[in-house]
Amino acid sequence: MKRFLFTILTVLIGAGIVAGSVWFLMADQAEPATLQAKLDGSSVTVDGKSLPHATLDLSIYPNATADNPGPTGGVYDFVDKLGWPFYSPSTSLELPANSVITVTVKQYDSSTTVWNPYFAQAHGTVDGTMKVNGQTKTEINPNDVAHTFTIHQYPQSDQPYFFVSVPMLAVGNNAKNLANGYPAPETIEFSFKTGAPGSYVWNCEDPCGNGYVDFGGVMSERGMMSGTVTVV
Repeated sequence: MKRFLFTILTVLIGAGIVAGSVWFLMADQAEPATLQAKLDGSSVTVDGKSLPHATLDLSIYPNATADNPGPTGGVYDFVDKLGWPFYSPSTSLELPANSVITVTVKQYDSSTTVWNPYFAQAHGTVDGTMKVNGQTKTEINPNDVAHTFTIHQYPQSDQPYFFVSVPMLAVGNNAKNLANGYPAPETIEFSFKTGAPGSYVWNCEDPCGNGYVDFGGVMSERGMMSGTVTVV
């Protein structure tokens, strides 16, 4: 009887530790502070409609530094982020509904060949194009992709269809770092239209993590290579 009670007690304690750990990590993995797109006049679309225009500025860093620690607090204080790439200043994005959004990304990371050439192309943008260092393009070489910015719906979502995917050009693998610890960035700019309000997710589709085909770890971490998009 004592052995039975001891076994039950051990199981309950173990379950409590697991449940407590899960609760702790979930609580500490709260969404990063929301980054709101800035309203900036209006934009006339190709079909002649005038829509509100907003801008959003992001950066992609290959790793954290003392001056640029990346996401902090919670679970991030328990992992070694030195070799983890991340989007900055936040991965929780808020966009105005029924508007044209122009995103400018400063990309500081080197290349990891994208598995699917589809994600080396621009999708869902105005005219299906993007600007890479000021040049209008529809795609880049899959071997030159560092990351992607890919917005999509939750599985089985009944919200308005929303899909945008843009490849991020990599800096040269031999590029020298500047005084800030990073090489000179590539600049990628693209615009797309939002529809009705809704909640979506976004992530990188280039294998820059670990685990199975490099899509584990950092790839699914909010605050790093995935996040949320709220259209309001």
